[in-house]
Amino acid sequence: MSPVVPRLSLNQETIKQWSLPELAEGCVKAGVTGVGLWREPVQKYGVDAAARLVRDAGLTVTSLCRGGFFTVSEPEARATALADNRRAIDEAATLGTDTLVLVSGGLPAGSRDLFAARERIADALAELAPYAADHGVRLAIEPLHPMYASDRCVVSTLAQALDLAERFPAEQVGVVVDTYHIWWDDTVADQIARAGTGGRIAAFQLADWITPLPEGVLLGRGQLGDGSVDFRWFRERVDATGYTGPIEVEIFNPALWARDGTEVLAEVADRYRTLVL
Repeated sequence: MSPVVPRLSLNQETIKQWSLPELAEGCVKAGVTGVGLWREPVQKYGVDAAARLVRDAGLTVTSLCRGGFFTVSEPEARATALADNRRAIDEAATLGTDTLVLVSGGLPAGSRDLFAARERIADALAELAPYAADHGVRLAIEPLHPMYASDRCVVSTLAQALDLAERFPAEQVGVVVDTYHIWWDDTVADQIARAGTGGRIAAFQLADWITPLPEGVLLGRGQLGDGSVDFRWFRERVDATGYTGPIEVEIFNPALWARDGTEVLAEVADRYRTLVL
């Protein structure tokens, strides 16, 4: 087994080709002590079984993704979304993670009202945050790059995420600092400091920005070092806030998924040591 890689957590989607047992075994061998999990593969494996698997491997679940999609306006769809988020909170608690990552939702069909969509997010948080807190889980609002605002997330900047989060106690609602989504923002250093001052950094995630983007753009995250992001710059500013938690590498990239998982993880760990620490 390799020496422990400080603070590194591997998000499950980075090596999507691995089953949960393969993920656990591969991380242990590589000296990676944290994993970020996704609901669909965890549900397929069994939430209780997944919790036992990672616990027995000595791994920490650093986050569960994803809750959210709060922007629907129809009462029935909204009730369904809230019920699903309560299940996500229950799953996070079972897995032993205190962080549920939220992808807040895009514009409802036929709507152009970004402000109303963001207010619906606040309304949903008001209903869910106390429930999450009762289960030892914090809701983590993740701002997504503006190219996702129409269909996936109307929260596009760290400032917008904080404007929502700060309506609630810090122990109930935080934010995700994800380099892929916010690297371009010239206010991001001030917003990271703001998030740290308020105790709002719930998760810190890494992926690179590469161009040209692929068709569909969702699967365009780059391996560390292949694109435009200065990872050490981000790490230093997040650390300066007093954040000492895990640093999670979350990459959606079919080229990585087509490779041997052990090779991919070794490359991630090597680039993490070189570019982040």
